[in-house]
Amino acid sequence: MKSLTNSFYAKLSLIFLALILILGFSFSYISVRSSMKFMEETQQKVNRSLAEEMAVEFQPYLMDTIEADSIWSKIMYLNGINPQVDIYLLGSNGMIKDYYPSEDSATTLAINFVDVQPLDRFMEGEPLPILGQDPLNKGVKKPFSVAPIQIMGENGCYLYVILGGRKYDKTAGMIEESYILKNALSGIAIILILTLLVGLLLFRLVTRRIRSMSETVVAFEHGQLDKRIEINSNDELGQLGSSFNQMADTLVANLEEIKQVDKLRRELVANVSHDLRSPLASIQGYLETIQQKEDTLSKKDRTKYFDTVLRNTRKLNKLVMELFELSKLDAKNVQPELEDVSMAELIHDLVMQFKPLADNEQVNLKAQVPDTPLNLVRADIALMERALSNLIDNAIKNTPQGGQVIIKTINQGENVKLSITDTGTGISKENINRIFDRFYQADTSRSEEIGAGLGLSIAQRIIELHGATLSVDSILNQGTTFRFTLSPRPPINE
Repeated sequence: MKSLTNSFYAKLSLIFLALILILGFSFSYISVRSSMKFMEETQQKVNRSLAEEMAVEFQPYLMDTIEADSIWSKIMYLNGINPQVDIYLLGSNGMIKDYYPSEDSATTLAINFVDVQPLDRFMEGEPLPILGQDPLNKGVKKPFSVAPIQIMGENGCYLYVILGGRKYDKTAGMIEESYILKNALSGIAIILILTLLVGLLLFRLVTRRIRSMSETVVAFEHGQLDKRIEINSNDELGQLGSSFNQMADTLVANLEEIKQVDKLRRELVANVSHDLRSPLASIQGYLETIQQKEDTLSKKDRTKYFDTVLRNTRKLNKLVMELFELSKLDAKNVQPELEDVSMAELIHDLVMQFKPLADNEQVNLKAQVPDTPLNLVRADIALMERALSNLIDNAIKNTPQGGQVIIKTINQGENVKLSITDTGTGISKENINRIFDRFYQADTSRSEEIGAGLGLSIAQRIIELHGATLSVDSILNQGTTFRFTLSPRPPINE
């Protein structure tokens, strides 16, 4: 069993949890930053005229000298209204001439000059917020209010008011820490709980399908070849399941085919061994007899024995040649040389060729060709003659004396349909589905019921090379019909 950390569900859940944490902290940070920006803008807008009002109050105490005590008195009064501001008197170049912090007079400056560019932008009425340097905190910028003022006869000076002084910083810091902590924790907790519950439930539903698919694949791997994935949707998982089912069907079919081929291979070995052993034993027996009775054997018997040896040798040669021919056809090493062929002429020649055999077997062999000319077809005449010869030979040999074999051809559109019908032994229902199986047919050369040898398998492959299909209809003890249709444009490469 897989450990928790190795399961797809656990990995997906951990990734989802990490994303939620990142999003939660990001949301809290953005919310706090946005709130602070909003507070700065609001504070600066509300106190925009504060410096102007102070400048009116302080100007009388800055004419000849800086009357700090008087200014402090005014500041103490104003601090009752807004006690959290730091006040600075700046020269025209931004140098700090004097300052009045909100916390205590012992506070030391961190910088001696203030950048006046933000101050000028403020007085020109640019959109807020505009942040300026905090002289008590180097590198820190805060919202401010500023107004022009004259200091000891120097024009262009500034009354610079930092709206968030140190006392404000301490108070705001305490409130901010509490605000951030409470809102961050509560916000993240709520988001995590709700989102995790919904997300994990959805992941559970998705991974349940994956687990089911995985169990099916494992079961199939361990030999339960009938297992298939249940398809309930057409999404990616459904398509994956369909692909697996198709692959499983193909594998099972291939496996069955391999089993069948292996079974038929064993049958072939047994059948071919029998077919080879019988004539070889006969040849050996007769040759040994000739050798042992060389002085006493009559010329007539010697000739008879040699004829038997020759006949069995021809049988062996025929079987070997058929096996070789069939193997070449199966390996697709034979490419038909197509040309326009008149089937009427080919059938006429074959009837003349097999007439002696049919007469010897007392079988009536005849061709039925229509009065109208037959269409020409594209075929390899040598291969087609071989296929038809096998079919005719098979029909004659399986037709009893007094029976007949009819070769019939008709036009069917631009095609030509051929059939070979006999009134012979027929083929049983049990065997008809295997009639073209080369391994199975290897045994039928000895069968009185079929007696087709390898000829039918060879005929079938040749006809398939011509883009046609050889079909068979048969009734046991009544007869058999083989038929196929040739086209002037077979679907094969010339």
